Amino acid sequence: MRPVSAQTTIDAPREVVFERLLDLSLRPSFTDHFLSEMRLQRVEPYGVGASARFRIGDSGPWLDTAIAEVEPPYRITEHGHGGRENRIPTFTVWEIVDAPGAGCELTVTFWTEPSYFVDRIHEPWPVRSLRRGWKRAVRRLAEELETGAPEQPIGVGGGPRIPY
Repeated sequence: MRPVSAQTTIDAPREVVFERLLDLSLRPSFTDHFLSEMRLQRVEPYGVGASARFRIGDSGPWLDTAIAEVEPPYRITEHGHGGRENRIPTFTVWEIVDAPGAGCELTVTFWTEPSYFVDRIHEPWPVRSLRRGWKRAVRRLAEELETGAPEQPIGVGGGPRIPY
């Protein structure tokens, strides 16, 4: 699938946005309208190695993502798999740059690289709905950060987050 991007300007410091994106337990607060059933795959949901599993839509295919590379406070790269038998590689890149004034500009890009011919033909993710979903997600994240909405992390296995 070709890359799907969404971009917004956030009236918050770049470092604050970067820290919020590094914690996968906080993702459902702004992506739950198009990603459902998010489950953490590690006890520690923060930083490189943090991973989660979720569905696209209410009954769509499952997708895994893991934070693979971090370039503070500019870029977060995630790698994952999804689709039939989890064999379609997926990639998500979050880029944060300074904007004029006190804010920053956030861009998220999502794409897949199916290696099998059948997967290329029957890719399970509709591009149009993913584009709309990511656009709404970055707008919701901006709204949460600008209004100071309280953070509500998801837990591991439905329980509260384990302090470290």
